[in-house]
Amino acid sequence: MEDIGYLLDLALILLGTKALGLLTKRFQMPQVVGALLAGLILGPACFGILSETDFITECAKIGVIVLMFSAGLETDIVGLKKCGAAAFVIAMLGVLVPLGGGYVLSYIFNGKLIPSDATSSLFYQNIFIGVILTATSVSITVETLKELGKLNCAAGNAIMGAAIIDDILGIIALTIITSVGDPSSDAAIGPVLLKIVLFFLLAGIAGYVFYRIFKVWTEHADKDRRRFVIVAFVFCLLMSYVAEVYFGVADITGAYLAGLVISQTQRKEYIEKRFSTLSYLMLSPIFFASIGIKVTLPKMSIQVILFTGLIIVIAVIAKIIGCGLGAKLFKYSNKECLQIGSGMVSRGEVALVVMDKGGKALMPSSLQGPIVLMVVATTIIAPIFLKIVFKKDEQVI
Repeated sequence: MEDIGYLLDLALILLGTKALGLLTKRFQMPQVVGALLAGLILGPACFGILSETDFITECAKIGVIVLMFSAGLETDIVGLKKCGAAAFVIAMLGVLVPLGGGYVLSYIFNGKLIPSDATSSLFYQNIFIGVILTATSVSITVETLKELGKLNCAAGNAIMGAAIIDDILGIIALTIITSVGDPSSDAAIGPVLLKIVLFFLLAGIAGYVFYRIFKVWTEHADKDRRRFVIVAFVFCLLMSYVAEVYFGVADITGAYLAGLVISQTQRKEYIEKRFSTLSYLMLSPIFFASIGIKVTLPKMSIQVILFTGLIIVIAVIAKIIGCGLGAKLFKYSNKECLQIGSGMVSRGEVALVVMDKGGKALMPSSLQGPIVLMVVATTIIAPIFLKIVFKKDEQVI
């Protein structure tokens, strides 16, 4: 008989994420925190009922693509344009401060207090730890902002713009360190930068052409609007695929840009509602639970425990200070600076992907456990912080 264990996995994920989501909501926390905790509790870190499978992994990938596409659909593109320069500075400082903090902490512990088995020099290993801390997983923030109804506010637009630029800067930093620090890597800085520029040029052209065709078609086809959703999803998937495979840009960036294009059409609200149902019903719960399911607890010595605690603190503070300072330079209020910084705290799956790219040459196995725990901690902390800093807005209203 064909193995259909994935059906039980899916049932447990949906039940667990919803139950804990409702529980966290009772404690005035975003439901996404409950979904993350469900993955942790059901996964190897606690009861070991669920483990990472191909089914969960692939569904999680589609889930985050749909989530970012939906974020693009809901984004106020006018507000996004207004914060373009600010978003760049916010992203730049949001990369440099964590990079420096991660390097200093790794310099103190790696190879000295904690043995290293990576093959590259300690200098490149320490820089690589800093590169991991530069990552931002905006998917967690997007879900939280949508739940709070703050996706299109000034801080929300700044977070979205900065997150996209942060992704590009992270790719550049990762390429530089892997090409310089890992002799076995064939990555070259020049071609990578060229690919990024070409992708955004192609995305602009493809987006404009698709927008014109889609706009004319939808204006003259009112009988069966379900076709609009299918075509929009196809465009999203193609943009994601092309971004990742041919240009080395994250697939979620392609999905977000596809959502921005569709958001300018008159069928935006209809498509948005259909994708919201798809995401809520299955894909988002799997994605958020999968982050917790990935966690396996390492063997913890005193040095490793201390390193874990410090890297979590640095990961949170560095993003809040770096991004908040960048926002302050563009006259955002203190409250908005804190909101923007909190929105960039989550590392999520992005940091895990960066860690994996380092391989044995740059990533000491002794530090992999603390990095994973940092990812989980920041992913849970970010929505809690966002709930707190945006709650002040509600009180003012």
